[in-house]
Amino acid sequence: MLFRTTRGNMFFNEASAGEPVMDPSSGEEVEKTVFVVFFSGEQAKAKILRICASFGANCYPVPEEIVKQRQIFREVSSRLSDLEVTLDAGTQHRNKALESVGSQLWRWILMVKKEKAVYDTLNMLNFDVTKKCLVGEGWCPIFAKSQIEDVLQRATLHSNSQVGIIFHEMDTIDSPPTYFRTDKFTNAFQEIVDAYGVGRYEEINPAVYSVITFPFLFAVMFGDWGHGICLLLGALFLILREKKLSSQKLDSFTEMAFGGRYVILLMALFSIYCGLIYNEFFSVPFHIFGKSAYACRENSCSDAYTAGLVKVRDPYPFGVDPSWRGSRSELPFLNSLKMKMSILMGVSQMNLGILLSYFDAKFHKNALDIRYQFIPQLIFLNSLFGYLSLLILIKWCTGSKADLYHVMIYMFLDPAGDLGENQLFWGQKELQILLLLLALVAVPWMLFPKPFILKKLHKERFQGHSYRFLGTSEMDPDSEPDSARSRHDDFNFGEVFVHQMIHSIEFVLGAVSNTASYLRLWALSLAHSELSTVFYEKLLLFAWGYDSLIFKLVGLIVFAFATAFILLGMESLSAFLHALRLHWVEFMNKFYHGDGYKFKPFSFATLADDEE
Repeated sequence: MLFRTTRGNMFFNEASAGEPVMDPSSGEEVEKTVFVVFFSGEQAKAKILRICASFGANCYPVPEEIVKQRQIFREVSSRLSDLEVTLDAGTQHRNKALESVGSQLWRWILMVKKEKAVYDTLNMLNFDVTKKCLVGEGWCPIFAKSQIEDVLQRATLHSNSQVGIIFHEMDTIDSPPTYFRTDKFTNAFQEIVDAYGVGRYEEINPAVYSVITFPFLFAVMFGDWGHGICLLLGALFLILREKKLSSQKLDSFTEMAFGGRYVILLMALFSIYCGLIYNEFFSVPFHIFGKSAYACRENSCSDAYTAGLVKVRDPYPFGVDPSWRGSRSELPFLNSLKMKMSILMGVSQMNLGILLSYFDAKFHKNALDIRYQFIPQLIFLNSLFGYLSLLILIKWCTGSKADLYHVMIYMFLDPAGDLGENQLFWGQKELQILLLLLALVAVPWMLFPKPFILKKLHKERFQGHSYRFLGTSEMDPDSEPDSARSRHDDFNFGEVFVHQMIHSIEFVLGAVSNTASYLRLWALSLAHSELSTVFYEKLLLFAWGYDSLIFKLVGLIVFAFATAFILLGMESLSAFLHALRLHWVEFMNKFYHGDGYKFKPFSFATLADDEE
């Protein structure tokens, strides 16, 4: 543009192209191009200055005398050095100010949070008629009433208030929040239950029973006392370093393991117990409780597993006989044992859940739930699967070879048919017909009576509702929270009947699916045992079959890593999740509603962890 305007009567020299310099106004780096223009004549000078001004270029005059040029250079250099000193001093001052503020910033933030929390709580209070004191309504635990009164009295004395504090209990129709007092041992179990749903006020707390049942069901699937010892060492490490770890900032996985350290402790102890029953130590059996009850058929045999075994002494005192391990009938024997054991445990826990529903209904004085829900549910479940559990126990005690699958299937298809060799006791056919009839009667027993009885009670309660109270200045029935008018239209027979039908169908179908779901105890236990056997035989024994020390060392390292990451890591997590599902779906749905809300008291201690 300059060249065309001056028609070539100039000389243009570009000193630098696109040099990055810092913009003092924004503090960001920008590219600047420095150039020098040589021209002759005032007219050309005027054109060049106008063009540079239109493009926003900064113009700096350069005198012709060398002395003046040097003087300008010295002035600019001194100004630059002064600016650098000023900027450095400002940067140092800013850093010092930020450091001093940084050390106190978290305290200031916490103080602001406390002030905001206090004012937010005060905004929930109302003025009384005299506008001189505040009136607040809230929930508090029963055991904390005396503590609250003492604190209020101390606050009155310290503030020199002329108005006394009144603490008064109120009646309300609102459902209170749920609060359970926990310690460091029971807190993790309560969190497991709360993850499913917070219980209603005065509802049975499943965490009390989960302290034992949860780690035990985990151990049934994770039964190996070698792996249990590894879990025990990890739990003891977290417990012994409890004070140190609780004061540190932990990553998410370590924080989760530390929070459930006592759950891991119980899971490890029960795993050791179940591992001793299964007689598995990293899948290797040991003669801990004496000699095996079986020996070679012949004294000269060298391979007992292929030549066959005979019973030569009393049964093994505790757990599975070690001679079953590696034999041809090992898998059928353990399959049958663990499958039947899973059914017994499942039926027992589901019966426990139904019994807890009885105590919950009795506590709330709900006779309808006892008569038309608890009793038919107990009859239906035990008429089918309770009877199956009885057959399992009889078969174990008598050593019968009856086919229980055949018995249960033909109990429905041909109740009056001949049992033949599947008969386990006298009168079995008549008992099966009776149990089948009880199961069929239990279904309409659950479905029909309760909705119609509720409808009848509702009509009797609101009979003559068209007559209204006379309005007076002392009583207004419309404002009464318990007045009949406010809840007259709440009852809907169709909705109640559909809800009862869904609940009945869910229980009938769930009795079958939930019992089958407990077979995961058998499946995961067998999978854990077989996977541990594969690692032991195909890694450790295979490597130790070589004479090379390197092969043995590599095999040992691979076996250790496979045990740590797969068996102790992934398998334990899998067993944990399946035990969690068994409690949430199969156990707690028998008695636990979990539709309440948790009590959250005002506390400064929780503000430090809350986000903005």
